[in-house]
Amino acid sequence: MIRKHIARALRAEQRSAQLAVHRPAGQPEPAGAPTDVVIECGWGRLLPAQTWRDAASLAEALLAERPGQRDIAFYVEKPHVVVALAPQQLFLDPSEAFRLKLATYRGAPQRTGRSGFTLRRLRTRADVAAINVLYRARRMVPVDAQAVWKARASRAISYALAEDRASGEVIGVAMGLDHVEAFADPQHGASLWALAVAPQAAHPGVGEALVRYLAEHYQARGREWMDVSVLHDNEQAIALYDKLGFQRIPAFAVKRRNAINEPLFIGGGEALQDLNPYARLLVDEAIRRGIHAEVIDADNGYFRLTLGGRSIVCRESLSELTSAVAMSRCQDKRVTLKLLAGEGLAVPRQADGDHEAGWQVLLAELGAVVVKPVEGEQGKGISVDLRSAEEVRAAIERARQFCDRVIVEQFCKGEDLRIVVIDHQVVAAAVRRPPEVVGDGRSTVRALIERQSRRRAAATGGESRIPLDAETARCLAAQGFTLDAVLPPEQRLQVRNTANLHTGGTIHDVTAALHPALREAAEKAARTLDIPVTGLDFLVPAVDGPEYVIIEANERPGLANHEPQPTAERFIDLLFPRSRAATA
Repeated sequence: MIRKHIARALRAEQRSAQLAVHRPAGQPEPAGAPTDVVIECGWGRLLPAQTWRDAASLAEALLAERPGQRDIAFYVEKPHVVVALAPQQLFLDPSEAFRLKLATYRGAPQRTGRSGFTLRRLRTRADVAAINVLYRARRMVPVDAQAVWKARASRAISYALAEDRASGEVIGVAMGLDHVEAFADPQHGASLWALAVAPQAAHPGVGEALVRYLAEHYQARGREWMDVSVLHDNEQAIALYDKLGFQRIPAFAVKRRNAINEPLFIGGGEALQDLNPYARLLVDEAIRRGIHAEVIDADNGYFRLTLGGRSIVCRESLSELTSAVAMSRCQDKRVTLKLLAGEGLAVPRQADGDHEAGWQVLLAELGAVVVKPVEGEQGKGISVDLRSAEEVRAAIERARQFCDRVIVEQFCKGEDLRIVVIDHQVVAAAVRRPPEVVGDGRSTVRALIERQSRRRAAATGGESRIPLDAETARCLAAQGFTLDAVLPPEQRLQVRNTANLHTGGTIHDVTAALHPALREAAEKAARTLDIPVTGLDFLVPAVDGPEYVIIEANERPGLANHEPQPTAERFIDLLFPRSRAATA
């Protein structure tokens, strides 16, 4: 914090010099206009620099940023002057500013492709919770739910939401600020902030629709323009704004250095940026607690965390605390189920893929089976709901591409439930659903899958794509479709039988609804396998019922998939128990 006597001297110096805030040339400050404006946005405070009397006051306000929030001083004409007042604590944000002139803006010529979702304003407390789920999923600062709810009738701040017509799920959000209502802006401007789209949204054009919604909202109010600030390397967002007619403007932002934006001002952050989302989530939580993070191999998710004399190497959620024995128990699906069955936990029946007589008996008795590699991950080589010997033989050959040992397993119907257990306690539970595409009446199924794969890959750092392979073709054929078929408008089509996230599946949090019997079974399974971190795959008729079978245990579960549950926090608690106090 700037000491008071230094702050007074700096303010005196700045008042005698040209102010470091933006006001259009030749335009005097309007009589009675508000000064030193601070706008509470839920995720932090926005300080429109053109309203601030001097640079020292603006710098001092930024230094008063609350923990866990992100304050932004925008439209700073001379950011170097503001930063110079506290160079160890403030920095120039590496973002670009864009402006959409609303006087010449024209809406989209047609609304095709948007029939699967609707746009609306914030209405309920559940909407605020959904906004935070989106922000956490996109690694953005969540909002203060109480503050946003209290300000829901504000004319200054507007939240636009995109809602899936079929599920009612909020799949996109954008915040708009009316500058006239917020600080009597003589330029009659507005701005767009905190745009986020669900990583697993099946519909194209959600982000574009939200931007257009706010543009048309402010155009109807008679505003002259709508601005947006976006990180210089966010190519996807910049492409969207270019497409909609935004133009770059020379506007700058200054922020306070904190754990949230550390990669923007600390040198060597490129290695952190190269980590996949599963490793990055954990590294970010560690850094937030003051734990040193060293990237060892970004491509494969390896990093080292160090605090005091304790140092632990991790590969995503797999750490040195997981023994080689526990890891081998999870990797071999035969061993996993044998151990769990021995403890009285429900598991499916199995047969060796190399012994046709054995799996033929299993198929005859059960009517449908699953084929999977003995060792594998990310859903590779798995074929589901096979009903003939010919299908099983073909699936065994596909599975052998990933492991020379193959198992044939009882096909169990039910919801695909992933339960994450850390330190032998359930932390999160989520239902995983197979990927779907939504028809538009023009595009082939192949084109719809390719588009959705591009969106999923962009949202997950390339971790999730829908394969165009024999298993996808088999799933489509069972429903009477081919990859070249044109799907009618709004019709949903499941394109994979498995719900693995790496092959395009989606995930939906059900932690609060989890039946105590499922929680108890998951914790017992983790103790049986003697593993500190695991993701257990269940098949259940219902998440709020006691019936289940456990089909797999994963030694390296993707903890980034379970927002808003505190998986990263509990993982770092496990590795560095003494760092818990730092989170208070």
